[in-house]
Amino acid sequence: MDIDELTVFPRRAEAMTAEALRDTRVVVINGARQVGKSTLAQAIVHRSPNAREIYLDQAAVRAAARQDPDGIVHHDGLMLIDEIQRVPDLLLSIKREVDADPRPGRFLLTGSARLLGLRDLPDALPGRTETIELWPLSQGEIERGPDGFIEAVFHRGVDIGVPRSRLHRADYVDRALRGGYPEAVHRPSHRRRARFFESYVSDLISRDVKQISDIEQPADMRRLLNVLCARMGGLLVIDNISRDLGLARTTVKRYIDLLELVYLVRRIPAWSTNATTRAVATPKLLVIDSGLGAHLAGLTPARTAGITAPIGPLLENFVLGELARQLTWADEPVRLYHYRTRDNVEVDAILERASGEIVGIEVKAAETVRADDFNGLRHLADRVGDRLIAGFVLYAGQEKLPFGDRMRALPMTALWETAN
Repeated sequence: MDIDELTVFPRRAEAMTAEALRDTRVVVINGARQVGKSTLAQAIVHRSPNAREIYLDQAAVRAAARQDPDGIVHHDGLMLIDEIQRVPDLLLSIKREVDADPRPGRFLLTGSARLLGLRDLPDALPGRTETIELWPLSQGEIERGPDGFIEAVFHRGVDIGVPRSRLHRADYVDRALRGGYPEAVHRPSHRRRARFFESYVSDLISRDVKQISDIEQPADMRRLLNVLCARMGGLLVIDNISRDLGLARTTVKRYIDLLELVYLVRRIPAWSTNATTRAVATPKLLVIDSGLGAHLAGLTPARTAGITAPIGPLLENFVLGELARQLTWADEPVRLYHYRTRDNVEVDAILERASGEIVGIEVKAAETVRADDFNGLRHLADRVGDRLIAGFVLYAGQEKLPFGDRMRALPMTALWETAN
């Protein structure tokens, strides 16, 4: 689709937030910088009568909030407080306010770091809040697709209806390089997006990270982030990263914790059961936005056109990111894992719902699929039996193809073009 600077993308989190405000006192929209939290919150508040907005990125407002937190949060209608992590002491005042008047829909908060991880955070309103995670734009939000893959595969297994894809490998790579930050999506060229990504990382480290933790060497965190992005989609082996960077293991671990706190990376835990005792426990690294990850890994359109370019990890991270986004609006709880054995048999992603049923997913950057591409999924099926609803290879081709019992190859567009 053609995208201009005036395009406003629909966010699936908007309906979720409005629904939460109908029965919850405090709703928090949490996510990375520049993903559209303020825009989403404003859209909701502007439809609410007698609403009030407070923006803590303004110095005078922050000063007033610190001076009189109880006074600033007292209001009869819905109150939006943007970037709540800038004055976390307001949470205690909000707690007193909603305990005195427990009507739903009292406060809508936005934050650019996971609130429960903030340094010196007071009691974070247990039992009074619902948190909505806002990620960078999904492909379905950009392309106006249904984004229903996860719900569909648990309801219908391999029988899901998947439209024939019009995309080829280069098209998927273009989408992965673009990423999902609204500002980057609107920019017309890779050169202009690169400028955005560079300033984004610099501001994040110099402002957001320093706000929540004292880091001794910001340059070391930048080096670490570059290394992590070069390894996106791979196992997160802290000892190896520590050795390569010449940094203490404790420093590397603390910095990764901070990068996760500000929504730059996410650890995907390893999956295992008693039937898979040879599984390794090391998490896999997901860079929240594939475009930012590609930029920091030095991947450009020219470089990705080369035969030896590391397209596989880029597209795997892209697919994992789309799955992680859909988890935030799925109707029932589903967890995302990866699976690898000590014998290097692996499945890139495992989706597991509370009932214990699972869906296995492999990602292939090629436009064709071979039977061998299903080896990891068949290994998994042999060990878990009927718990496996389906095994899918998501590839850069165009057709849905059968590969045996509960096994199908699907074009990657199935992620955002499948209706739930």
